[in-house]
Amino acid sequence: MTYFSTAIFVLSYRGLSLIIVSAVILIAICLRVFESEQMRANRLERKRRKELRELADRIATYGRAIHQRYPTGDVVVSEGDLAEQLRRREDAVITALKLLLEEQKVQKAPLNGYWKLNV
Repeated sequence: MTYFSTAIFVLSYRGLSLIIVSAVILIAICLRVFESEQMRANRLERKRRKELRELADRIATYGRAIHQRYPTGDVVVSEGDLAEQLRRREDAVITALKLLLEEQKVQKAPLNGYWKLNV
């Protein structure tokens, strides 16, 4: 008798857990499907800004690493080489560099397409 009651308890516990997990997943799917265009646009804009910020941080970290390797000179990088190094599209790298320019963490170099990283 004890084995039988224990088996029912375990099955009911697992069944209840399965129902709760299914409900949470269903709610998440419904929120995504039924969100308005404005909410979707806001969510995508937040995601784009977050990715841009992460890329800008990666560029700054790359500049510091290069400066530690070669401490006597300035760190000057090309947009294309930086995009290749970070495995990102060149236009995304340029946008991140412009963000860093506003923060005064980079400067435009005299050569077109080159940037001096302030480390």
